[in-house]
Amino acid sequence: MRTRLVEVDDARALMNILNPEVIEASVSFDLVPKSLEEQRDWILEHQSTHLCLVAVGTDDDVGERGARDEPVLGFASFSPFRERPAYATTVENSVYVHRGARGLGVGERLLNDLIASAKESGFHSLIARIVGENTGSIRLHEKCGFTLVGTEIEVGRKHGRWLDVVEYQYVMPDLRP
Repeated sequence: MRTRLVEVDDARALMNILNPEVIEASVSFDLVPKSLEEQRDWILEHQSTHLCLVAVGTDDDVGERGARDEPVLGFASFSPFRERPAYATTVENSVYVHRGARGLGVGERLLNDLIASAKESGFHSLIARIVGENTGSIRLHEKCGFTLVGTEIEVGRKHGRWLDVVEYQYVMPDLRP
């Protein structure tokens, strides 16, 4: 398994990883599945400053084929944290792993490579906002060095339930004052 920058031809594979989580689970606060065109637009927005990485595997791996005919096992991205200029060195991250590839180290590889990319890009802090019941994502972020910094109580509603969000933060160790 390796990671690389996302390509537009990965859109269907990313859509097929994300949309089941939108429809069936509470790990995404999206309520409507993405269309292929929306996923392509999202990729185009994540090809420069706020990038997206995909984990790709071998022919034996699960995952739908994306660009270069490689199975896409998951993806991780960062997005602007807030609009105001003082937040420019802080980004929010997201990690999604194909359901058939969970437990194989895909999320850890993606998140560690995303942290390295954030550091190379000059970002100082990464924020992860995770649904409180998503213990897999919480464990992943803790394993990769994120620290719990707060909980937002009942800030989302999905599938008829109120959802808490826990906020985790990673500060680049060698960039601290």
